[in-house]
Amino acid sequence: MRKKMAESSSQQPREERRSSTEESVHFAPEPSGLLSEDQFLCSFCLNVFTDPVSTPCGHNFCMKCIKTCWGDSEQCHCPFCKEKFVKRPELKVNTAFREVVDHFKKKCDLDKPEVLCDACIGVKKKALKSCVDCRLTLCKSHLESHNNMLKLKEHKLISPLKNLEDYICQKHRRPLELFCRDDQMFACMICTMTDHKKHNIVPVEEGIEEMKSQLKKTQTEVQQMIQDRLKKIKDIKHLVELRKRNTKKAKADIIIVFTALMCSIERSQAELLKVMEEKQKAAEMQAEDLIEELEQEITELKWRDTELEQLSHTEDHLHLLQIYPSLCRPPHTKNWTDMSIDPIIDLSVDIVRNVLSQLQKSLNEMIIESELKRIQQYAVDVTLDADTAQIYLILSDGGKQVTHGDTKQNLPDNPKRFDRCSCVLGKEGFSSGRFYYEVQVRGKTDWDLGVARKSINRKGKNVTLTPQNGFWTVVLRNGNEYLACAGPLVLLSLRKRPQKVGVFVDYEEGLVSFYDVESRSHIYSFTSQYFTEKLYPYFSPCNNDGGKNSAPLIISPVSKTK
Repeated sequence: MRKKMAESSSQQPREERRSSTEESVHFAPEPSGLLSEDQFLCSFCLNVFTDPVSTPCGHNFCMKCIKTCWGDSEQCHCPFCKEKFVKRPELKVNTAFREVVDHFKKKCDLDKPEVLCDACIGVKKKALKSCVDCRLTLCKSHLESHNNMLKLKEHKLISPLKNLEDYICQKHRRPLELFCRDDQMFACMICTMTDHKKHNIVPVEEGIEEMKSQLKKTQTEVQQMIQDRLKKIKDIKHLVELRKRNTKKAKADIIIVFTALMCSIERSQAELLKVMEEKQKAAEMQAEDLIEELEQEITELKWRDTELEQLSHTEDHLHLLQIYPSLCRPPHTKNWTDMSIDPIIDLSVDIVRNVLSQLQKSLNEMIIESELKRIQQYAVDVTLDADTAQIYLILSDGGKQVTHGDTKQNLPDNPKRFDRCSCVLGKEGFSSGRFYYEVQVRGKTDWDLGVARKSINRKGKNVTLTPQNGFWTVVLRNGNEYLACAGPLVLLSLRKRPQKVGVFVDYEEGLVSFYDVESRSHIYSFTSQYFTEKLYPYFSPCNNDGGKNSAPLIISPVSKTK
């Protein structure tokens, strides 16, 4: 078989000859790392293309080489695929491909160290190929014998390598033309009969392709990791920018709040100082008497302290023994434990406490008012999704109101619809940022409000409202029991009965807050939550309880706090 290939190869261009001898020996990546180098080599001169031209059949040659091949003949054929051309093609340099070739040449000059011929004597020429069988790296002139001599045509040629010995089995001195999958290493034919006997052996080309495939897979994973991290950087920068804007707005709100607070403090200050001055005079007189008495006792105690100090160093032990019992007894002094100045000072403390309490109340109201003003900027237009409404719920034409009726409606079942619980969701879901909406609850004895994640259970009667189940809600029961469904329930103590409830969500912060809009007070907040999917506004008017709870839940337009 090899003999026939060798005989026929003398009539074929070098590209075809190389394909019959070289394709099976690319058993290791070339040092330059250019895996498709042969695509840039002319099949005649075996050099990188110079002025490349393309034949009508799509094969490429150097302009000079193809003209030499065709000579003056009018009937021509492709030297590679033998396709005949009735008319001699008019050849023009493929400028686009030439630019690619030029780029390749520059890259080779930068990336590839020059490999010199092993056979040259004196000044060594640049090597063109390495012969695995001869174990020599040869220049163009010394490679002629491999193109002309029949036996040498069967040798395996690869791109020139400085370290050709690395591709020879050091143990058996045979080419490393096989790959052991078990040990992940190259092997020669003798290795497969000894050290790698019964191992999973494949041709080296197949092993290299497998490694390249795995490297490509790993590269894809690394690229995905890079993209994930670039996205994370983008997200962090976005959050920093959001915080920057919010900080700027919060600073302005703080100035407003504390300006109002200072006015309130100044008013209270004048009244408090006047009372304090009057009480202070009386307190000072009482204090003077107490101080005088205390100073007298201090004088006596200092005398006792001096006497004790002297006796602690005395050498007169007899005298110490005689006086010891009297000095060890505590001196006779007044019991100051329960002694205090006139209660009128305590009265002034009460005044301070009352003032501080009022200031705290005012401050809280101003903070909540400022907070409401800020979050109302994130108001969204919420519309009820009829496809999610339980069959007893009646929605208004505009999708802004929902009530519970006594009659089951003939509605198609679908995966989105609640089948047992009287619930409905908003149409739009949110997977980032902030959003806020307000709902009128006037006249109702029972209701549920909040947000729910997309994957909540919508079928069956036992839908438990907890964050673990994907619900962040506040509810009213029995007309006066306000509860946060935090799992367990949290009983809420509200000063007033809310008529309009505001719901605010900060997706990235993991925050869901509820407000009494009219009294400008905070109801409850779920904090430090972790959201991973879309959140939808959640509503339940609850059962109408024979008409006692027939008032609708109404999504109201947001009127920003002034």
